[in-house]
Order: sequence, then C-alpha cells, then structure tokens
Amino acid sequence: MTDQTHIIDRLSIQADGVIRTEDGTIYAPLTLPGEEITGEVAAGRIAQPKIVTPSASRVRPPCPHYRSCGGCSLQHGADEFVANWKASVVETALSARDIQAKVTEVMTSPANSRRRATLSGRRTKKGAQVGFHGRASGTITEISGCTLLRPELLAHLPTAEALTMAGASRKGELSMTLTLSEAGVEIACSGGKEISADLFTTLSEIAHKNGLARISWNGEMIAAIRPAWQAMGRAQVAPPPGAFLQATKEGEAALTEFVLENLGKAAKVVDLFSGSGTFTLPLASHADVHAVEAEAPMLEALDQGWRKAQGLHRVTHEVRDLFRRPLLPDELDRFDVIVIDPPRAGAESQIAEICSSKAKRIVHVSCSPITFSRDAKTLLEAGFVMEKLIAVDQFRWSAHIEIAALFTRC
Repeated sequence: MTDQTHIIDRLSIQADGVIRTEDGTIYAPLTLPGEEITGEVAAGRIAQPKIVTPSASRVRPPCPHYRSCGGCSLQHGADEFVANWKASVVETALSARDIQAKVTEVMTSPANSRRRATLSGRRTKKGAQVGFHGRASGTITEISGCTLLRPELLAHLPTAEALTMAGASRKGELSMTLTLSEAGVEIACSGGKEISADLFTTLSEIAHKNGLARISWNGEMIAAIRPAWQAMGRAQVAPPPGAFLQATKEGEAALTEFVLENLGKAAKVVDLFSGSGTFTLPLASHADVHAVEAEAPMLEALDQGWRKAQGLHRVTHEVRDLFRRPLLPDELDRFDVIVIDPPRAGAESQIAEICSSKAKRIVHVSCSPITFSRDAKTLLEAGFVMEKLIAVDQFRWSAHIEIAALFTRC
C-alpha cells in the first residue's frame, strides 16, 4: 500500500528513518524524525519514501549525485541537526550501558575535505565506470560533482578510469583507494588482473602521465615517483600504500589537539594501535613515546619519519597484535599516560589489562560508539572517571562518528 502514511520516529544508527508499527519496525532512508511519509513497504523497508510533511531540519542536498550515490546518507539534514544527532548516537550508546555522559563538542570537517576514499571501477562496453556504489546496490554511481572529496582526488577520476580500463577483469570490479599526500595523490588498487610485464608497464605509464605520487597493484608497488608523505607533527611520514589515515586533515587536527591537551605532565606515553604515527609523532614533541601496532610496515614508516625529524623525544616501537597479545599490567605500569585508538572492534582485551594495571590517565579515541561504550563501562567499573567527551565528525554526511575521551582515576 503506497497511500498509507507513516511518521518517522527516530533515526537508526545507520541514519535510516525508523517507523514503529504494530507489526514491527519499518526503515526509510533519506528521512528525518517527525516527517510524515508514504511509500511502498517491502521486506520491512520503504526504499523510495515520498515526503508528505517535511521536517524543519530538512535542507536541499548540495550534491547532484545524492539520491543515487551511497557515499552520503545525511545531506538532507541541516548541519546543526546532523551534529546534534551524532552527539545523541554517542550518548545513547553510553546510556545503554547505564553511563550518563554528554558530548560537550562536535567538530565537523568542512565539505570537500575527504583526503582518502575507496572508489569502485568496472569496465563497460564503451570504456569504464568509476565511483561509489549506490545505496544498498551493486550499481556504481559516477561522482564528478562530489561535495565530499578533496578537489585533488576528484581531478584523478580520469586516472581511475584509465586504471580500470587497463587492469580490471571483464566481469570483476577494481577497488581503488585514492589518498592525498603532501606530494600528490597516490592510488592503491586491488581486485584487478594479475600483474604481467605489459600491465606493469601500462600502469607505470598511467601513473607518470597523470602525475601520481605512487601506485600499487594488488599489494605490489608499481611506481614510486615521489615520496607520498604525510605531515605528522614535526615528522614527514610515508605510510604504506593504502594504509589507514584519518579521513580529513581537519579531523586529524581536532583529535590530535585533544590528545595533546590531555597529556598532562607525562614524561612517558604508550600509543596503542599507533598506525603510522598519527598521535605518536606529535606526542614525541612533548614526551618519550612507545608505539605499538600490529602492522610492521606502518611502524617502519613511523620510525623512518621519527629518525629524519628534528627536536623530538625518543620514540620506540613494537610490532604486536593487541587483540591476541595485549600489553600486560607490568608493561603498562612503565608509562604515565596511555593513548589508545583501536579499530571498530574496540579493545576489549587490552582495556581489561589496563584496568588491572596502575594506569591513572587514558586518552581514548574510537570510531565506534558501540564498542567505545562497552570499553568505557569496563574502565568506569575499574574506578576510572570520564572527565571529557567530544565527537569529531570527519565523515561528514555519513552515519559515522569519531569519539575522544579522557579517563582518569586516583
């Protein structure tokens, strides 16, 4: 029945509108709380909702690809609404664990600020199609007018098309991670044809012709034309191709500032899940730092950046899987402050060891309200107090949110 109206009760954690009915829950994308909508219900979802009564928070999406592209899910919401909603997602996740806390600030990255994105490419009869997948779809939407990505990345859409035509299999899909470095754009490709001498030559030629800093293919370096370095504090670091990097410079700066502001008078810091040194190297301007990370190439890049920088404190590093081998209390007790930035799965085992240690000060960064709230509950039960809590929205117009918190105990 398409003529039946529904009222959106709230947004889900994926930013879909939620409708409560006697028969269960219905989800409707691209809607806002309080809106009256109609639309055909199929499998508990209204895929194409029609807005009967719009919310006062509804705005015109700035991107021409918004309805077809799956890269953003909240461009129809005013900035103030989105910021408040993201804060409420964090607060609701904590409340579900009986933690009453307020996000004191939400820092949102500007439009066209994403410096890293993974695009999909598929060969067509006439050439190639490159872009983001459509919402809950295998269809690729081209994104020439994208309001999310840095202009430097958008300028390399033709490069991505050339790579797709050269190396995507007939029926497969090429995944391309574009990253803006201080030396230009680099592209890490995966899912393409097996490398051959001819393909190697072609890819190298594409990289040189289009001014890429470097290009890799299925994990193999094809051409490193210029060092693809990132500024991390006083250091210049060239992370491995496709390695994790904070999505925007503005978001990274906000998180780094929070970490540094809450360092206290620490002389020795441990940075857990350090990556290539996003926090380690800025911290090294103030204290000795021990970086722990599971991926050896990321630590090698961190170490090279530290050795070439001037005026930094001592930085040591350790390759270690913190999920399987978390640092134990006697190891943690050597440090004044623990900085921890785990992936989406959180750090359940490592948090348990922190609670058993003598640690008194933890700066916790997280990309998941769900696992953050779980780990926060464990810390609070061990006597810690959550003194500060902020949110950093560097995944603008998406449902994702970063969290930074300070935990202390006497």
